[in-house]
Amino acid sequence: MDQPSGRSFMQVLCEKYSPENFPYRRGPGMGVHVPATPQGSPMKDRLNLPSVLVLNSCGITCAGDEREIAAFCAHVSELDLSDNKLEDWHEVSKIVSNVPQLEFLNLSSNPLNLSVLERTCAGSFSGVRKLVLNNSKASWETVHTILQELPDLEELFLCLNDYETVSCSSICCHSLKLLHITDNNLQDWTEIRKLGVMFPSLDTLVLANNHLNAIEEPDDSLARLFPNLRSISLHKSGLQSWEDIDKLNSFPKLEEVRLLGIPLLQPYTTEERRKLVIARLPSVSKLNGSVVTDGEREDSERFFIRYYVDVPKEEVPFRYHELITKYGRLEPLAEVDLRPQSSVKVEVHFNDQVEEMNIRLDQTVAELKKQLKTLVQLPTSNMLLYYFDQEAPFGPEEMKYSSRALHSFGIRDGDKIYVESKTK
Repeated sequence: MDQPSGRSFMQVLCEKYSPENFPYRRGPGMGVHVPATPQGSPMKDRLNLPSVLVLNSCGITCAGDEREIAAFCAHVSELDLSDNKLEDWHEVSKIVSNVPQLEFLNLSSNPLNLSVLERTCAGSFSGVRKLVLNNSKASWETVHTILQELPDLEELFLCLNDYETVSCSSICCHSLKLLHITDNNLQDWTEIRKLGVMFPSLDTLVLANNHLNAIEEPDDSLARLFPNLRSISLHKSGLQSWEDIDKLNSFPKLEEVRLLGIPLLQPYTTEERRKLVIARLPSVSKLNGSVVTDGEREDSERFFIRYYVDVPKEEVPFRYHELITKYGRLEPLAEVDLRPQSSVKVEVHFNDQVEEMNIRLDQTVAELKKQLKTLVQLPTSNMLLYYFDQEAPFGPEEMKYSSRALHSFGIRDGDKIYVESKTK
C-alpha cells in the first residue's frame, strides 16, 4: 500500500509510537520515555518513545511542529529517516535541531540532492557521530559542508551515490574513523588517494564494488596517506596485479583485508587464493572476515615457497626470497595416495597346492568363489573359504557370508586364502 504524500515527521511519530501501535517495551534502546510536555499539548502523556526511532519508508516530507519534536525527542540518540521523501535540508534541520542528544542519523534514499545544504542548516547536525547518506546522491559540496560543521563525526556512509570522482576539501576531518563508500564508480587511484588527504585518521575504508583498477602510489607515499588505516575492503574491485596486493603492505597499521571477487584471483583455486594472499601480507591478521592463525600463516608461507619453486628466477616475487630466508628451500610435498587398495595379491591354498593370484577387494565372498572355481575344480556350493591374516594372533577366519565384501576383512598383500571341500 502506497504511503500518502506530504506527511510530517511529527505526524508519523504520533501514529507509529502511540500506545495503541507501540506498547511498552523493555530492553537496550527500547525503554519508554514519557517527557514533560507543554501545557495544553494534545500529545501530553500519550507517546511512548524509545531512544532509537525508526521512521523509514513513511512518506515524510517535512518536520511538522518543532515544539512537539523538542518536547518528545529530547532523549532520542538514534534516528532512521531512510527512504522517505525529504528533499529540503531546511526541513531536516528543523527535525535534527530539536533532537539535542542525536548521535546517529540515517538519511539514505531521500532526494536531498534537490536542495543546497547551507552551513547554518548543517550546524544543527553538530552532535552527530554517525551519518548515513547512502543513495541520497549527496554532492561533494554537501559532504564538505557537513564535514565543516560536524566536529565529532566518526562514521560516514556515502554508498550508491554515483561518484566517479572525489572532490577534495581544503579542510581535513581528523575525527572520521570509518568511511563506507561502496557501490560507486571510483576506478582511478588518483580519486581514492584524496580520501587519505581528507581523512588522515581513517581506521576503516570500505571500497567494495568500485572497480578500482590499480593502486598506483609509491610505497612511502601510501604510508603517509593512510597512516592509521587498520582495515580495508577491496571486495569486487578491478585489481589484476599481485603488485597491487603487495602495495597493501605499505599501510603501517593494516590488520584486516577483504579481497573477494577480484579479477586477479579468478584463475586460482580457493586454497591457492587464500594461501597466496596470506603469504604476501605478513601483517594481516584477518582475511575476508576469517582470522589468520599462526598455524595457517606458516602453512601458507610454506605453500608459497613450494608454489614458486619451479618458476623462472626473473618471475619469482620478492616475497619468495624473504620466505626462503625464513624457512630455507623446501622440497615439493610427496604425493600420498590415500585411496583404499582396490586389489591385493594373496596365496590360495588347496589340497597341498599353493597358487598366487590377484583378487579384487570390491567383490563379495560369493564372487570370489566363482573366481576360484576353475582353479580348485569345485562347485561354489561345495566350497569352504578361510582367510588367514599373517599378522593376526588368531587362526583362520571362515568366510561364511556370501554377500560380505572382501575389503571388510582387511585383506593385504601376502595374506592367505584356504579352500576346502564340504564333502571331504
